[in-house]
Amino acid sequence: MSSAPALGIDLLEIDRLERALERRPRLAERLFSQSERSYAGEQARPAQHLAARFCAKEAVTKALGLTVFRPLEIEVRSRSNGAPELALSGATAARAEQLGVRLGCSLTHSRLTAGAVVVGGPL
Repeated sequence: MSSAPALGIDLLEIDRLERALERRPRLAERLFSQSERSYAGEQARPAQHLAARFCAKEAVTKALGLTVFRPLEIEVRSRSNGAPELALSGATAARAEQLGVRLGCSLTHSRLTAGAVVVGGPL
């Protein structure tokens, strides 16, 4: 069990992700679940929402002290009230269980920047 609370934060310039996705069209499939891509695709500016989700994935990685980034093991879902929730799988879920933490996140974005904060508490 971890003696310190799990905490991670990440920020990203949205146009940086937009350019990367334009250059490498299959990148979205390597970073985001089908559900995440579908949700973003329904929005006016999909990259804003994908960028916030990418930040959440990075923040989870930091909060859990992982050395390998496994974006498809971290899915950001929307609750019925629109609030984000994290679904972990694979080695990422195993690490959270090993630390004895359940993670929550908050997402944000402006026209230029997206960000996420992830905090964990005891199971």
